[in-house]
Amino acid sequence: MPTAIAVTSPDLVLRPTDRQTPTAALLQSPDAQPLDAALTDLQVLVEQHGYVVALYPSSVAAAHERRLHTMRSVLESDRVALLKVDLPPLGVAVLARQLRQLSICDFSAGIVASAARLLSHYIYAGAVLNSVTRLDRLPVSLKTHAKSWVPGSQFGVLANPTPQLIRIGAGELAGPEFATQLVVARGTVQSDWVTSTLAPSWRVQAIHETELPADSPGWWGTSKMTEFAAFLPDISILYQLVSSVRRETCSWCGIELIGDRCGFCSAPLVPPESPPRAARTARAALTQGTSTRHGT
Repeated sequence: MPTAIAVTSPDLVLRPTDRQTPTAALLQSPDAQPLDAALTDLQVLVEQHGYVVALYPSSVAAAHERRLHTMRSVLESDRVALLKVDLPPLGVAVLARQLRQLSICDFSAGIVASAARLLSHYIYAGAVLNSVTRLDRLPVSLKTHAKSWVPGSQFGVLANPTPQLIRIGAGELAGPEFATQLVVARGTVQSDWVTSTLAPSWRVQAIHETELPADSPGWWGTSKMTEFAAFLPDISILYQLVSSVRRETCSWCGIELIGDRCGFCSAPLVPPESPPRAARTARAALTQGTSTRHGT
């Protein structure tokens, strides 16, 4: 069975881009499901799939995040990875779908989990906002704040991979230099800028519409918005990206990983000593003994 990919909200489960991509499991909030039932569901996932990789946005409610860590602790399972992702909600949904695509490939669960950090660098996540006065997740100058009070002002904001903010009609957002598709989630803002201007300038290959995630207004500081994310849709490209990175073994839990941090236990990759400590100690002792014999 493929590694199970889980999310914390049903609106983070985007439609698959092909027939092979499995769906994602749902780890519901404390308000939606009692702890005993949530534990049972997670235990079943682990038993059926072997490993579970759970993604959740940094904007998730504190009680929901505590629930995730509580379940992992109660089950005493080292087969559950909890990945807190600092992407806007739609970006988290895109990343979750990419991990769903990779879960059916010949990658171990550790590789799938640690691939999340790699793939997030290739997601261009942003929004069109009517106001940036409550946007506190990205740096916004006082001058830009003042402009947001002007009636009719709209802003194009890029949160990832590099934060950028422009006033629509007075600049362009830096886009990807590789082929992507675009997913768009409309809020209450009345704007076609994403589809009529941004998409052509980024030369996206296709545009997909989806529902706005429930956490998006809170993340962006306003409901008057349209959220978007450009992404790599082709599983063969995703596979090549992940395969091109050197594989390591976590020194703490022993699971396979790529990058500099384990996706399951969060331990950083420990670089090999060069030279090893024992060899350095022996060399120092040998040098000291030689110096003593020569009377130096």
